[in-house]
Amino acid sequence: MSVIELTDANFDEQVGKTQGVTVVDFWAPWCGPCRMVGPVIEELSEEYGGDVRFAKLNVDDNQGVAGQFGIRSIPTIGFFKDGEAVGAVVGAYPKEALQQVIEQVRTGEAQTA
Repeated sequence: MSVIELTDANFDEQVGKTQGVTVVDFWAPWCGPCRMVGPVIEELSEEYGGDVRFAKLNVDDNQGVAGQFGIRSIPTIGFFKDGEAVGAVVGAYPKEALQQVIEQVRTGEAQTA
C-alpha cells in the first residue's frame, strides 16, 4: 500500500470523507526528525496494507490544513477514524510506539489528543 500525498485541496476527500483509520504525517522537507519518520510511515503502510491508510502532508505547501488542526511542531502524526481527528503525537516516535497508538485508534481506545 502506498502513502497518499495530501494537499489542502484533497485533504477532505482523502481523509475527512473516509471510513476506517487514517494516519497522517505532517512534515516539511527541511525538518530532520521528519526525514527520520518518513521511512517508518512507509514501513507501516506496507505492514498494514489496506487495513489502515497512511498519508503525508507537507505543512509548508499546505498551511490551510496545518492551521485547521493546529499543527505547530513537526513531525506531528495525526490519527483519524472515520474522518474525525482522534489524536496526535508530536516528535520522531519509534515504529513500535506508533503501532501501539494505531492499535488504540483501531479499537477506539485512543486518547492522545
